[in-house]
Amino acid sequence: MKPDLFQAPDYYNLDELLTDEHKLVRDAAREWVKREVSPIIEDYAQKAEFPTQIIKGLAEIGAFGPYIPTEYGGAGLDQISYGLIMQLEIR
Repeated sequence: MKPDLFQAPDYYNLDELLTDEHKLVRDAAREWVKREVSPIIEDYAQKAEFPTQIIKGLAEIGAFGPYIPTEYGGAGLDQISYGLIMQLEIR
């Protein structure tokens, strides 16, 4: 499998609008996607199957309801963090 070498260009300098926490969330999600999803996703797309083994990893990076408050078991992140996580997963 080939490594994911894609680097998303920031044409509008959106990084300047993000907090350090947002960048940390984005970078962690990006690293996970590059490590766990990118190497296998083309094969699964060709087979028209969903790689169910990534579900646990998605939960571990907080992709399921990250804006749910910590007192209810969520990560307590904001909507921007959620959007950053989702943006990386659909690439």
